[in-house]
Amino acid sequence: MLKVGLLGAGRIGNVHARAITAHPGSQLVAVSDVMTANAEKLAAAYGCEARSSEEIIADPAIDAVLVATSTDTHSDLIEAATAAGKAVLCEKPVDLSLERAQACLAAAEATGKPVMIGFNRRFDPNFGTLQKALAAGEIGKAELLAITSFDPAPPPVEYVKVSGGLYRDMMIHDFDMARFIMGEAPVSISATGSSIVDEAIGAAGDVDTAVVTMTYASGAICVIKNSRRAGYGYDQRVELLGSEGLLQAGNMLENTVVKSTTAGVTGAKPTFFFLERYMPAYEAEWAAFVEAVESGGAVPVTLAEGVDALACAEAATRSQAQGGAPVKLADVLA
Repeated sequence: MLKVGLLGAGRIGNVHARAITAHPGSQLVAVSDVMTANAEKLAAAYGCEARSSEEIIADPAIDAVLVATSTDTHSDLIEAATAAGKAVLCEKPVDLSLERAQACLAAAEATGKPVMIGFNRRFDPNFGTLQKALAAGEIGKAELLAITSFDPAPPPVEYVKVSGGLYRDMMIHDFDMARFIMGEAPVSISATGSSIVDEAIGAAGDVDTAVVTMTYASGAICVIKNSRRAGYGYDQRVELLGSEGLLQAGNMLENTVVKSTTAGVTGAKPTFFFLERYMPAYEAEWAAFVEAVESGGAVPVTLAEGVDALACAEAATRSQAQGGAPVKLADVLA
């Protein structure tokens, strides 16, 4: 039985608490949060203890920690937990700073403890099936990948101010999805972004609408589209054109009923937000982490891959600042 400490009792911490306690091979032992009341509430809901992060990390009886705290604490907590001999699953991104994330990677690797980054969308069954079909050669060679990721509504501006920006906070999922599907990092990245959904987001120095184009050594291209507003729901789609066919993974709908009348044909909207869309993926992600830790095998999403996704976000940020000029990923990582 894997004994687990959960660092962070906010919205995403609650999602992870549900996944940890639902798995027969893991036990939630303790929860921490900077807001003590949040930790106490979550601990009471799942029959465990509310402690400080330092106490959880120092406890030799705890085998693993799940980091679901604010992004600016991730690298420090990964380093502290691995140094204490614990396995770690950390929410994305690794850090807001690429340089700090690279230092964290070096420190964690020196301990030899497993660290997995929480890119839960890799564990969505639809996206996973698409990736496996490509790997099996069902559509030949990948040539053009299109990823659409639209949120139903923008987050509060106060969140935007500390998020690291759309590329690090939101599109980073899509950078990792592109890596997952294509099996390699891009050579160059071009980005165009604007603030047209909420003027306050622009005033905070961020964008809420963006398109990124990535090119690969093979000549393949990936286009990522992000928006903070899609009034019809949570829009999450992937389309991949290959030399011998096309793969598409569409939205999860509120229901599968289609009404056909003389007035037209109508169907349900996409599920409204990530909790409805991706809860099964969070559970599958946790199950994969537990299996890797217990078996001693490699985690399916490495800390190095988390750093690579952050490098893509950094390249996109630089490209936007340069009017959309292509930025080589190698230059960012140098």
